[in-house]
Amino acid sequence: MVDRPTYSSKTPCVGLCSTVYGDQVCRGCKRFSHEIVDWNRYDTHARAAVWQRLEQLIEQVIMARVELVSAVELNRALEHYKVAVDAAMPLGMKVLRLLARLGDEPLGAAGIRLRGEWVGMPTRQLRDDVDQAFFALSQAYYDRRMPPVA
Repeated sequence: MVDRPTYSSKTPCVGLCSTVYGDQVCRGCKRFSHEIVDWNRYDTHARAAVWQRLEQLIEQVIMARVELVSAVELNRALEHYKVAVDAAMPLGMKVLRLLARLGDEPLGAAGIRLRGEWVGMPTRQLRDDVDQAFFALSQAYYDRRMPPVA
């Protein structure tokens, strides 16, 4: 039996690349410019390392804002909105992908409840807030860990 590749064997690209405009961190997928350039040369381990960083950052952002009330309802919503997910995908990644499809629909029907200061925030605004926070964390990670470009 051949194992199907997981979502992490694919590129994280979302088709909104900003590195062509000089950004060191892509505003679309949140990868670093050198990771985008070298992606097709990366082996499985290098790709997995990039995905792991992205997953950890999005998990931090998403789980600060929402809590899972019902996995059954979440899975039903993912199926209803035809969101491509993988069994190995962390909850934060699933919620991120769902947010992109929900539009103005409330999160409650998807088995998700907002936390703290995000209670009452419209879904589109939450999606934008998550994207901005994810980018800020990715940029901070880049600034801390990557050597300055000469």
